Amino acid sequence: MLPYGRQSIDAADVEAVVAALGSDWLTTGPRVAGFEADLEKVAGAPCVTVTNGTTALHAAYAAAGVTRGDEVVTTPMTFVATASGAAMLGAKVIFADIEDESANIDPAAVEAALTERTRVIAAVDYAGVPADYDRLRKVGESSGALILGDAAHSIGSLDRGRPVGSLADLTTFSFFPTKNFTTGEGGAVASIRPELVTRLRAFRTVGVVREDFRNPDEGAWWYEVPEFGLNYRLPDVLAALGSAQLRRLGAFKERRRQLSARYDELLAGVPGLRLPTQRPEVDPMRHLYPVRVLDGRRREVFDRMREAGIGVQVNYIPVYWHPVFEDLGYRRGMCPNAEAFYAEELSLPLFADLSDDDQDRVVETLRGILGS
Repeated sequence: MLPYGRQSIDAADVEAVVAALGSDWLTTGPRVAGFEADLEKVAGAPCVTVTNGTTALHAAYAAAGVTRGDEVVTTPMTFVATASGAAMLGAKVIFADIEDESANIDPAAVEAALTERTRVIAAVDYAGVPADYDRLRKVGESSGALILGDAAHSIGSLDRGRPVGSLADLTTFSFFPTKNFTTGEGGAVASIRPELVTRLRAFRTVGVVREDFRNPDEGAWWYEVPEFGLNYRLPDVLAALGSAQLRRLGAFKERRRQLSARYDELLAGVPGLRLPTQRPEVDPMRHLYPVRVLDGRRREVFDRMREAGIGVQVNYIPVYWHPVFEDLGYRRGMCPNAEAFYAEELSLPLFADLSDDDQDRVVETLRGILGS
């Protein structure tokens, strides 16, 4: 089965991991700090590593002070963790609809959803294309809400030359194997606000701090926990893989750009198919290639592509359709653009090691199904 996404591991990655395994530090060591410094160069802001993209979101919401009684406005066109990380801290999640063209959250819908209880506006850079953070920040000014960017798809992307980690108050990343580069499992949170970086570092380390003590007159062993946190620390072994992978991020981006351009060319004008678009001012690291299959044929096309050995995917089920949100009173029909997008979306294989021949097979199979 040709997957829709997969990692690219080379000899340098293996060498970096083996070296970490042979060192004195398997976790909480120098490779973590080194990886965070490498990430900052790409993200455009200081980064705190964590165990995965889901814990990155949980840590970001915790650093933002999200708690019971707060509201978090976010998109339904995302993986459930974008919403569940806020809900697990007691916040009420408000879903704002998406833009039809980009599948990113619609700033006008966000504005309509804001209240005096809005603590965070959480956007998602769908398929690697950055959300319109400039508009979102302007919208959020009236409520004082923090802006969070779920950039699980978009590390390496730029908006008007600015890296995605510098566009929001908090930005979360995922380094899962299908993402733009991988640490196996892993994630990070970037922030342009130093006080949030400090809170993130404490939260991902079980709340432990080693300065600004309430009781400062103890010995060198002393540490304190002023607020609860969790053990979300990324090990040195995985950080070593991450630093090695980051050296190829530019090559990964260029190959994804080439493949996306080939899809654009090879699928142009195919009846029953709508191709993805992006704002002209963005330079995305294209994580997904999401087409829209028209005329109610998405499920048929999905099943027939899978039968042909091509691992297409659907990204995503509207979050509030999941039983956990249905049980909280959320109902279908809340975000019509997102539901229309879901009914037609199909992600075609896209990853750095995808060959032109395999991509041609994807295109020929898809064209054949749509033409039958």
